[in-house]
Amino acid sequence: MMRASSLPRPLAWIDTLTDYLGKALTWLVLIMMLTEFLIVVLRYLFNFSNTPLQESVMYLHATVFLLAAAYTLKHDGHVRVDIFYRGMSAKKKAWVDLLGTLFLLLPVMIFTLLLSLGYVDKSWRILEGSPEPGGLPGVFLLKTLIPLFAVLMSLQGLVELLRNALIIRGSRPMDDDPDQPEEYL
Repeated sequence: MMRASSLPRPLAWIDTLTDYLGKALTWLVLIMMLTEFLIVVLRYLFNFSNTPLQESVMYLHATVFLLAAAYTLKHDGHVRVDIFYRGMSAKKKAWVDLLGTLFLLLPVMIFTLLLSLGYVDKSWRILEGSPEPGGLPGVFLLKTLIPLFAVLMSLQGLVELLRNALIIRGSRPMDDDPDQPEEYL
């Protein structure tokens, strides 16, 4: 994997930001699990239900899912059908990733961003809250994660686009190259 510092400064900054955000979000997973455990204990041992607590799990899950997607992209963790991909050379993989980013990821993220702006704006205008009695009042904040997701994915997509272009051009070492210098591992 190419080090962030070997990229141009703005792209290295995005790459680093993606890493910090992804690692910080792991704490939300722990909080989400503990909250869900508390909900189950309260419901089944004490026959007690709490709407804000239940909705908080949804908020945490959405936050982790939407904001960690760029981290997953950076670390090549998204699901793919790799019947052909896994047998390709690093240069061919870079071509597939570059074209996928250019013709699939970026257009979908731009579409998502543009489509979500009106939806989020309307939610902010009314400071939309939970439809459930006693629910959390911040649905507008939850919906704001959608365009933020699209922006973070687009930014990381641009980093991956350049990273793959450099591999194709031969300016950067390839991940499966046994002669790759240790500084890039």
